Amino acid sequence: MPNLSASCLNTPCNISNIAAGSSWTTGNKILPGISGCREVCGIMHWVSVLIIAGLCRVGFSQYDDQYDDIFWLQQYLRSQSSSYSYSPYYEDEIPPYSSYSYAPAESSVGEPVPEPPVSRECPQECECPPNFSSALYCDARNLRYLPFVPSRMKYAYFQNNQITAIQEGAFDNATNLEWLALHSNQITSEKMGKRVFAKLKNLERLYLDHNNLTKMPTPLPRSLRELHLAYNQISKVPSNALEGLENLTALYLSHNQIHEIGANLKGLKSLILADLSYNQLRRVPDGLPSSLEQLYLEHNHINTIPDDYFKISPKLLYVRMSHNSLTSEGLAPNAFNASSLLELDLSYNRLQKIPRVSTSLENLYLQGNRINEFTINSFCTIVDIMNFSKLQVLRLDGNDIHRNNVPSDAPLCLRWASVIEI
Repeated sequence: MPNLSASCLNTPCNISNIAAGSSWTTGNKILPGISGCREVCGIMHWVSVLIIAGLCRVGFSQYDDQYDDIFWLQQYLRSQSSSYSYSPYYEDEIPPYSSYSYAPAESSVGEPVPEPPVSRECPQECECPPNFSSALYCDARNLRYLPFVPSRMKYAYFQNNQITAIQEGAFDNATNLEWLALHSNQITSEKMGKRVFAKLKNLERLYLDHNNLTKMPTPLPRSLRELHLAYNQISKVPSNALEGLENLTALYLSHNQIHEIGANLKGLKSLILADLSYNQLRRVPDGLPSSLEQLYLEHNHINTIPDDYFKISPKLLYVRMSHNSLTSEGLAPNAFNASSLLELDLSYNRLQKIPRVSTSLENLYLQGNRINEFTINSFCTIVDIMNFSKLQVLRLDGNDIHRNNVPSDAPLCLRWASVIEI
């Protein structure tokens, strides 16, 4: 059968060449004239369209089946994701490769897939983060006892629980501990092992504040750098309580009931900060270490300070002794004449006079005393252009001094002062 469609399409039906009603040939066949050509061309055109449409219908039906399968799979994965708490991605979404720092592995058909690493031992009451395997988090879990501490731990956090006791040998397995947080519990001295910290040769920071301790824990590791014992009920510090702690830099004993500290601080060769505020002390410690920079003794009952007491600590910068029972009679003439001091707080005591201070002092707080005289030689022994005080803040409010009591040479002596309150 000749290809009529092709013939009609490729052979021009030209009115000028074919008269109306005439005929023309293609091959050995006689075909109608122009009107017959148009009729045949139209029939073949619609036959071609129907054939193509049939083929397309088959293709679309196959695509619909595939689309239905993909749609069902996506719906299934979405329904399952709500049960397993993950967010799957689909063909129309970008895979989450950006969250990984490695490239996809090459094809390894037939090779065994390695098993995921098994998590190392961790008490069921606690949490051991895989990215911080040397830390044990047991804080704020309403614990009443101390769980087992794995040997690999360097940092153990047990704060904010209801632990009442630390049994002997509780940390014998964890001799690598460097930080041990036991604050904000209900631990008592009676229920603490006598040598519970003795084997922790690497311990640097020990937090036992906010408990119910009545005694200093002893012995303590020589490696300690910070000892936190504030907010307890400790009343006495034995002479050997801090013995051998040559690496200790910070001692926090505030908010206890300590009556006397003795010479315990003197042997702490690395001590930088000593906080003994809010206790029952009636006298200053017997000697200070030469390394000391900050001494906090506010809210005690101290009434005397020996002569040149602070000179034995040439690095001392900050001394706070507010809310004590200091009187001018109880202060030696050069009690605070230490050239290293930058800040001295003697507010809310019973002083009648301004004590003599070093010209290098920058902040002096004397508010809330009984001072009735402004003595310029307390700041400058000689008043001239070359001799003046570096004092920047002077608080004298809440005393019996009036502005007309200020001597005329005070501005020359206190030329650096930016705040003077009377």
